[in-house]
Amino acid sequence: MTEVELENISLNNYDYNKDLQPLARQLRKNFTKAEACLWKYALKAKQLNGYQFRRQRPVLRYIADFLCKELMLIVEVDGITHDSKTALNKDKQREKELIEAGFKVIRFTDDEVLKNISGVTVELSKVITDIEKSTPLIPRQRGT
Repeated sequence: MTEVELENISLNNYDYNKDLQPLARQLRKNFTKAEACLWKYALKAKQLNGYQFRRQRPVLRYIADFLCKELMLIVEVDGITHDSKTALNKDKQREKELIEAGFKVIRFTDDEVLKNISGVTVELSKVITDIEKSTPLIPRQRGT
């Protein structure tokens, strides 16, 4: 994505892409076992360091598995469909565009989430701590 294209994207709503709303809604209803596990045991209801995460959130031309707007952090859970060379190349391009738009992207495999949710949670906490130390954050708003 060129800089001109990125500048034309409204940054006031964290690059929310309203056109992807119907697909995002469908994905929220049919999320994977690993996504359900990460949501239930780590991200739901501000469990992780008090930050709110949203599921299947449209961002740019993509739908992020999980997004924390306050941290500009995207968490992706990759299943076996991400193992092909084509999928890996698409993931790299997607990640590049999201980083250029100001997001930090962290990825876990389905197996990591399902077999080691505590380790995934620890890793996410470390990433959040690093972001807090290196980035002046928007003042925390209660109830958002």
